Amino acid sequence: MENLVEIRDLKVEATTDAGRRIEIIKGVDLDVAPGEIVALIGESGSGKTTIALTIMGYARPGCRISSGSITVAGKDMMTLSERQRAHVRGLEVSYVPQSAAAAFNPSKRIIDQVVEVTRIHRLMPLAQAKAKAISLFRALSLPNPEEIGNRYPHQVSGGQLQRLAAAMALIADPKLVIFDEPTTALDVTTQIEVLRAFKAVMKKSGIAGVYVSHDLAVVAQIADRIVVLRGGDVQEVGNTADILSDAKHPYTRELLSAFEPKSRGESIVVAAPEHAPLLRVDGLIAGYGPLQADGLPLVKAVQEASLSLERGRNLGIIGESGCGKSTLARSIAGILPASAGQLTLDGHELARSVRQRSREQLRELQIVFQHADTSLNPAKTVEEILGRPLKFYHGMKGKVRDARIDALLDMVRLPKTLRSRTPAELSGGQKQRVNFARALAAEPKLIVCDEITSALDTVVAAAVIDLLKEMQRELSLSYIFISHDLSVVEAICDEIVVMYNGRKVEAITPAISKIPQHPYSKLLFSSVPKLDPGWLDRLERDPELVKTYVQG
Repeated sequence: MENLVEIRDLKVEATTDAGRRIEIIKGVDLDVAPGEIVALIGESGSGKTTIALTIMGYARPGCRISSGSITVAGKDMMTLSERQRAHVRGLEVSYVPQSAAAAFNPSKRIIDQVVEVTRIHRLMPLAQAKAKAISLFRALSLPNPEEIGNRYPHQVSGGQLQRLAAAMALIADPKLVIFDEPTTALDVTTQIEVLRAFKAVMKKSGIAGVYVSHDLAVVAQIADRIVVLRGGDVQEVGNTADILSDAKHPYTRELLSAFEPKSRGESIVVAAPEHAPLLRVDGLIAGYGPLQADGLPLVKAVQEASLSLERGRNLGIIGESGCGKSTLARSIAGILPASAGQLTLDGHELARSVRQRSREQLRELQIVFQHADTSLNPAKTVEEILGRPLKFYHGMKGKVRDARIDALLDMVRLPKTLRSRTPAELSGGQKQRVNFARALAAEPKLIVCDEITSALDTVVAAAVIDLLKEMQRELSLSYIFISHDLSVVEAICDEIVVMYNGRKVEAITPAISKIPQHPYSKLLFSSVPKLDPGWLDRLERDPELVKTYVQG
């Protein structure tokens, strides 16, 4: 059978800010057969998205395809004019981005944008295009398929918008669809519905796919073959089942082992709890908007949350986007003052607002945010970022401060040569380690970690989790871990609090029982993909639970 896509000896160059050219794709070969879905797996910077985009004859700004051949449906993309390539992109190859919101114009109705490609290429009358769009909405399991297209992008959920982006990609009956991490930003419960819809439509229509991801469990559910990439090179290629069960390359095995972090018992020695908890939260209410007559906010993102954390132990808080977990974290840290409730740290009452807390209380409770990019000052060097809390909390300066900065970098496994660099000169994993080192500089008792691994690749995230465990052993820290990644939370936390719609619905102790009791908890835990190609096909979820709790 002739391949739909054939890439031979592909090389892509990038130009640095200094004008130097570096090779980022180093002679890659890739085949995709008609109707086959091939996954490109690897960490950030591995080249997976760059390779996927070259199939459309496209290179990112600052990059160029320097050599090799790219054939799509018998057409040499390297020799086509830009106008001819645009025709191929519209009709034979389509693209579903990671952020569906970026693919839609917020000022236009969804249906008009979904059918636009049929108008540009004059494929069919408008009425026929709209009827086809509605049939795709139905096939992609979207609610109210006849009506949803009349809405604007901001009027649908993230999971719905991701499926609408797929409808836009599929409406011209392409031979190949490129999916660029399309479920990364979705909640785990929504992700399953989106994956099912993608898989069903692709299989029914016999459409080939290239699926870019760093999540092996997601890829296991949809891909026929996996191509493992690192540093612009192919490390291993094989059938999905073979790669997952019998990986040959050491890097592939590293990816697989990183997918399931080591359990708490293997790496964390938990201190014996003292009589009084380190942190106690009682009846906390927090939210947004103007205060009402009762003194409570208009929008209550957290409603009467109560929890406690013993010294030397870790508490995980999980739930879908909008459940209130990050609001709870910010309220505990005092960044978003609670409207009601009581906070106690190490036996002393905490003021609700960070501005009213003592310097010692600020030192004892630190928070590390999800996006190091926005929480680190881009104009400051690593040395300046780490030096500020050392001066503020401990009055350190001169050689004493310099020695402490070196010690902090050693703690988080960063070389001292990074001292003079700014955040823009660091990788995502390095930035998050600097973020963590800044919290450690205060010598806290408790660190609130708000989705700190969600933006990281699997391997990097696993390394950060190992670092957290090591720091806990050495410094007797406690953590509150906010996340939607259940495997990460289970690996590091002694107790897991499940939140839904601003409320704590259940507390689970993994060491005693991993069996959730609340219906939403059951749905959440059952929705975590497994490294098993048949898992999604066998998964049965209660339709009433999905209808009640999944907004995707």
